[in-house]
Amino acid sequence: MTAEAVYLNPGVSVDYTPTTAVTAGEVRQLPDGRAAFAPTAIAAAEKGAVTVSGVVEVLKTATMVMLKGSRVFWDASANKAHLLQVGATTDFYLGIVQETAASAGTTVKVDINANPKYTIDLGDGFWSVPVSTAGNNTQVIGHKEGVTFIVDATSEAQKHDALSTLSIPVATPCLLESEICVNLALSTSDVDLNVGLANATHATDADSITESIFIHIDGGDLNINAESDDNSTEVAATDTTKDHAVGTPFLAQWDLSDWEDPQLYINGVNVLPASVFDISDATGPLKLLAHIEKTSGTAVGNVTIRRLGVRTYTEA
Repeated sequence: MTAEAVYLNPGVSVDYTPTTAVTAGEVRQLPDGRAAFAPTAIAAAEKGAVTVSGVVEVLKTATMVMLKGSRVFWDASANKAHLLQVGATTDFYLGIVQETAASAGTTVKVDINANPKYTIDLGDGFWSVPVSTAGNNTQVIGHKEGVTFIVDATSEAQKHDALSTLSIPVATPCLLESEICVNLALSTSDVDLNVGLANATHATDADSITESIFIHIDGGDLNINAESDDNSTEVAATDTTKDHAVGTPFLAQWDLSDWEDPQLYINGVNVLPASVFDISDATGPLKLLAHIEKTSGTAVGNVTIRRLGVRTYTEA
């Protein structure tokens, strides 16, 4: 495949007059923000047609597993599909993955401009019971795609959380994903962050929750850890060997097609594939949970969790 995109299924076309020539198969962003690709070449200043819907096969970023149903963006610098859109770029939203593409794969099939359908989405609403006394007790900021937590320097126990109002039954095949950005380093080991699924929240210690599967960050440690607990099997926080960088989002995806052996992907890389996380003996139901806690001291932190959601399905 030499073109950036190849047309696979019928879609909607719109007129397009480019200021610079477009090659056949090139991906572009229209003035209205939509992704588009040109099935045939269009000369500069000449009216042509570009496709804005339907399934296309596009070049993909190497080393990334792109799971079916995932959102993907167009990396404008590399001219390939990518799982993340980072700041200060000209990247734009491309669509959703139609068939899982392996790490070594060079292309991926994408339903252009389509959006995933979440069964549960933290942005649709959540319960929150902040814990603090002298500190600011309103440092849970909900927004369209998730939540931001702020831990201030007051020397006291603090907890901020967001627990989804909706839940899913145990063993429901699904993909759990979240985009996490530590905006301000979680200074010292007094601050813990957990993001994932759980049967409940906790006032002081997310590790005490009896049924959960989490991404876990210990204070200022840059390690991205993972853990699970279902009352029968507990897998303690384990280093995924991937680190986060302050101010840079990372994407965590749990493939829960098998609740006895969930598989975790960090930025499209399957991590700890032989570590048997297990939540199959949970009784549930399980809800989305983002949870940050501080035991004491003047440690601070600022974290944004976007796209924390679950997509369930009946067939893989």
